[in-house]
Amino acid sequence: MKSGNLSDTPLDEPEAAPGVWVVDDPAEVTPEWMTSVLRAGGTDLEVTGLSYEPIGTGQLGASYRFVLDAGADDYAPRTVVLKMATGPTEVRDLIGLGYRTEVNFYRLFAPAAQIRVPRCWSADITADARQFTLVLQDAHPALPGSQVEGCTVEQAAAAVRNLAGLHASFWNDDRLTGDGLPWLRRGDERALTNFGRLLVTATAGFVERFAARLAPEDADTLRQTAAAMSGWGRRIEGRHSLIHGDYRLDNLLFAGADDVTAVDWQSLEVGFPGRDLAYFLSTALPPALRRTDQKALVGAYHEALVGYGVADYSLDDCFTDYRLGMPQGPLITVLGCMYSASAPTERSDQMFLSMAANACAAIRDLGTLDLLTS
Repeated sequence: MKSGNLSDTPLDEPEAAPGVWVVDDPAEVTPEWMTSVLRAGGTDLEVTGLSYEPIGTGQLGASYRFVLDAGADDYAPRTVVLKMATGPTEVRDLIGLGYRTEVNFYRLFAPAAQIRVPRCWSADITADARQFTLVLQDAHPALPGSQVEGCTVEQAAAAVRNLAGLHASFWNDDRLTGDGLPWLRRGDERALTNFGRLLVTATAGFVERFAARLAPEDADTLRQTAAAMSGWGRRIEGRHSLIHGDYRLDNLLFAGADDVTAVDWQSLEVGFPGRDLAYFLSTALPPALRRTDQKALVGAYHEALVGYGVADYSLDDCFTDYRLGMPQGPLITVLGCMYSASAPTERSDQMFLSMAANACAAIRDLGTLDLLTS
């Protein structure tokens, strides 16, 4: 069953004139440049002045809020966000695929996706993927979630319903598995087996690094999960969609209990939808709250999928997929911690430890390891 609408989009068409709207320093942005970009993106106004300030703490890119002087048009944006590459060339070369992935998400998939994302006026990248620029809607005064502080059940419900909009839009779409998108990651058995080998090594380092702060049962669960990754891909190959890959609180902007916007699309891939759902719920909620509310939250996600047109997918199957998706938590948490390009801080350590502890508790509660090895 397919719910996406990509029929009018040539998935194998090469990128046209790369780099036309790329800047590598916010100081390069002039009123004339901003006017041209916004007009090219469908907003006809003249920017006569602007100022900017850095926002966020992104590890793989830098973001700036631009305040625009653009007349009295009530429909014109007063602020926009520019996201661009950051760091030395050798770092950009390592994460260039992430840059290309995020740019192509806004170019290719965002118009067909039923998930709330910022409006994008321009998404451009150079041919070598070392520089990119996104011109995005400013979600202010929405605030990002916090992995350390967690969220409410109401916020979690809004987040999973929003997530369902992404998955439903591309549910089992065979066009995603063809050869037309060489930049798009595939979370297939081969890829996950390779990640599993990497995770075994990274887990040993993670456990050693946090030996004084990691509960023994969590260290044991991390090791067992890494060892079980070799069979994970075979168990989850029955369904696929576009998945965010890093759908967590720090990548969500909340403007109210039921108003959430997803950002940071550099980890996008074709994969098992249950991975996103499990990763979010297992890391966003403390174990006690997750235990009492996870059935209702999985139900809210499933209800939204059905509402978007996904058929022949029962709530029981959805909950099983939620259980099967749980290794995503240790996978992203441990690899993100051990291979981050940024220097560790106490805040980042708290985040990774919170995510690891919450994910491990969910894996044990839901019998995920038994499910993978049965």
